[in-house]
Amino acid sequence: MNTSIIGGADGPSAIYLAGSIGDMFAVPAAFILIFFYGIYLAKLPAQRRQGIQTVQLGRGEKPARRTESLLRAASVLAVLVQILSIVLEWNGMPSAVRMAGILIGSLGDIVFLAAVLSLKDSWRVGIPQSGQTELVTAGIYRYSRNPAFLGFYLMYAGILLAYFNWVLLAVTAWAVLMLHLQVLQEEAYLKDVFGEKYTAYQAETCRYFGRKR
Repeated sequence: MNTSIIGGADGPSAIYLAGSIGDMFAVPAAFILIFFYGIYLAKLPAQRRQGIQTVQLGRGEKPARRTESLLRAASVLAVLVQILSIVLEWNGMPSAVRMAGILIGSLGDIVFLAAVLSLKDSWRVGIPQSGQTELVTAGIYRYSRNPAFLGFYLMYAGILLAYFNWVLLAVTAWAVLMLHLQVLQEEAYLKDVFGEKYTAYQAETCRYFGRKR
């Protein structure tokens, strides 16, 4: 039970409030994780019924296999440390910063959901070994070339602020680095596949957020 002083209060009343409320950030933080990964997991069977292999991270003999395998490991470890941080109440930030983290994490959920909905059946996790999806430039993809990755960044940052600890910081930094390396690989792949069409899209839309013209 976390008995830290609440709102700068002092004395026995603050200890009582802390003991009564416990970690008031646990429920919203857990909801952020459940909603985010729920979107991810719910999409898999929906695409599987259509014969679509959604998760292609680290599969096959493609050049990106090593980075994708490391990304898979970083992502799984990040989830485990996030859950442990919430359950064990590992946090070292004041309430205002933790609340900002909850808001940022919630924004990550919204951005990720918008990305998945915009992609429809073109969504893949990793670079496809075979077959070609459509180049999606509408919806949230009008403002970001990689909104699903942006959603991950925001969710990771939000949970980190809400439950800051050095283990979570290290794992989050590793996961974000691997996600960025994956973005670079996927953009190179899309440029090879779609050519000038993707180059024109790059000229209009920023990698993570914003319009260039």
